[in-house]
Amino acid sequence: MLRLLRTTSENADFRALVQLLDHDLARRDGDDHAFYAQYNKVDKINHVVVAYVGEEPVGCGALKEFASGQMEVKRIFVQPAHRGTGVAPAVLAELEQWAQELGYAACVLETGKKQPEAIRLYEKSGYALTPNYGQYIGVENSLCMRKELR
Repeated sequence: MLRLLRTTSENADFRALVQLLDHDLARRDGDDHAFYAQYNKVDKINHVVVAYVGEEPVGCGALKEFASGQMEVKRIFVQPAHRGTGVAPAVLAELEQWAQELGYAACVLETGKKQPEAIRLYEKSGYALTPNYGQYIGVENSLCMRKELR
């Protein structure tokens, strides 16, 4: 049974999952990884969700304030053995619910073109492409997306 825990970036299971995520992204992004890594620090994130099957941490995600009324979805990851079992949609839905409870009206995110499974997840969850924002403007490998929560 899947259990979702709301926590912070101080959570040891979250940090361990993020290390696995970073290894996966380094492999996918190659030489571009250092550019992305500088924007994905996990210090002092107050809105983190860790997914557990039994006592095993199997997935995670986080939110950071992006702009007035908007949260940015960050660090979505599911361990390979648990992909395709509904963990990622559950984590994303919990993050969106949390953002709504905090009074935010929209979520934005950035993902890479080399992450087709992430793109499918976000599209199925109601996210739509939007012009690249901030540090991702002009970055060929980046796709930015947005979803209205209300």
